[in-house]
This record gives sequence, structure tokens and C-alpha cells, in this order.
Amino acid sequence: MKIINDIREWKENDAVATIGFFDGVHSGHRFLIGEMRRVARERGLPAAVITFPVHPRVILQSDYQPKLLNSFGEKLEWLSESGTDYVIVMDFTPSLAALTAREFIVDVLSGQWRIGALVIGYDHRFGHLRSDGFEQYAVYGRECGMEVVRAVPYSEKGVTFSSSVIRQMLRKGDVAGAARILGYFYRLKGHVVSGCRVGRSIGFPTANMAVDEKFKVIPAAGSYAVWVSVGGRRFRGMLYIGSRPTVHRDGGVSIEVHIFDFSEDIYDESVTVEFVEFVREEMTFDSQDGLKAQLQLDRQQIDGILEKQASPGRRTAFRGC
Repeated sequence: MKIINDIREWKENDAVATIGFFDGVHSGHRFLIGEMRRVARERGLPAAVITFPVHPRVILQSDYQPKLLNSFGEKLEWLSESGTDYVIVMDFTPSLAALTAREFIVDVLSGQWRIGALVIGYDHRFGHLRSDGFEQYAVYGRECGMEVVRAVPYSEKGVTFSSSVIRQMLRKGDVAGAARILGYFYRLKGHVVSGCRVGRSIGFPTANMAVDEKFKVIPAAGSYAVWVSVGGRRFRGMLYIGSRPTVHRDGGVSIEVHIFDFSEDIYDESVTVEFVEFVREEMTFDSQDGLKAQLQLDRQQIDGILEKQASPGRRTAFRGC
């Protein structure tokens, strides 16, 4: 896969493309990309995903703070597994936002990028005020010799494949449900920062995690079964999100992960956690002994959860390929 950041790098005279922000690159997105690749293959043309580095609403609303499922780097990583030939990174500027759907299709996609066929989701809308739909897109495409293809809706056992649904699930702690829609375990990437070291004193040392992407969705407070990747190795672990009420009551939110059977100093190192299952809500204990006893129970439960899970590999077989 080649990433195109500048139109001067684009050498193709004809291509099949699909366009979207693709936050999460979830199973529905993967299906659409697979359909786009199928169309490209049938026509003997290269396939290109067009996406944006910044959420469009950030440009339209200066005070908007998106809640993201992926950082931009993570999105590119997932797209690299799609089998697409190109990812075109298009800056979403105020001037681009002001274009009508016709201007975007005729002047930008066809005139500038020489896109020969555009595959769009069954309910996808773009252009100023998003007032046009597929029927209008098809008309605009015919004006400039571009075929506009409407992908069939993707459904599976009544599940709604939507980035907004995934965010709602994560805010409720339903990381297992989110994983079913994403097609992979939801993850946080960050680096280890200093903490108060209370966990070490009760036999459960934790790595305090600062998330790299400031707009990343943080799952609900509570304890989780997780896979932890550090230094190129993967371990079982349990992760806590919350205010640590047994230790202090200043209201600060912490993300702490205890890595099973691990005793190395990883301060300031990068760490990735993949959320497998919610274990329990945030609790307050009368003493550190009570906290330790609960952590021992959590460890036992999480061992059982992760024992049933296959190694957390990613689903790289894109539907529609």
C-alpha cells in the first residue's frame, strides 16, 4: 500500500476509490473497502481509499473535540491490512468543505485525481450541507465520465456497524461488544509515566499509562481483562480505569495496568493494551488489604477469561475481497 499525501505524487490516470473518515476501520468499513477492491479488480484498475487526517468537524467547528477510535497512525495501520493499493490523504480544508457534491465529484475527484469509479456506502453523504444523495452523485458522475457505485449495506445478525455505536459501547464498558463490531480488540497506545507505587506495596505493581492520542475514547471506569504489548512481547494483564478512591480522593482519573508475571522497569516505554472483557465496576475498599484481596480475585477471573481467548490476532481477511 502506498500513502499519497500530495497530488503531485499521484501518477494513476484511472482508479477506483471510496471515501470516508473511517474512524475505527471497523467491519462495516472493511466490507466497503472490500467491495471497492472487487470493483477495481473487475475493471483492472488500482484501488484507492481516500481519507482525512483530521476529523472534518474540527475544521467546521473550531471548538469541536472529536472522540476517536483510532489515532491517524492507527487508522493507516489498519488500512494497510485492507489490500488497497493506495491511501490518499486529503486535507479537509474550509474551501473543500464549501464545495457542493457536484463540485467535489466533477472538479476534485475526476478533474484533479482522475478517479474513474467511486464506490460509496449505501447511506454515505458528502458535499456542502450534505443535501445530495446517491441518485444525484450518479448524475454528477455521468457528467464527467465517472461511474458511481452504491455498495450494498453490510449487516450481520442484526448488528449495527457504526463508529458512533462503538463509542457508545466503550463509554458503557462493553469492550467485548465493541470488539465484535470492530473486528479486533479495542486498544489504547501510550507510554508509562510515574505513579504513586501503591500497587507495588501490595504485590500488584502497575504501569501508569498516559495515552498518546488525546482525543481517543477511554472506556468506562472499572477493571478489564487485557492483553498488554511492550517491547515486542505480549502478556496477559488487568487494567484499571478510574479515580483510585481507596488510595486518594482527589478525583484524578488513572489508567493503570498490572502485567501478569512481569517485573521489569518499563518507565517511559511505549505500551499497548487491547481490551478483551469488562470485569467489574470501580469499587471503594475500607483498607489496602481489602483491595489486595479483590485484586487477587480479579487476577483469577481474568486468567480464566484470557485462557479462553485465542492469542489476540487481528482479522485481516476483508469481506468482499
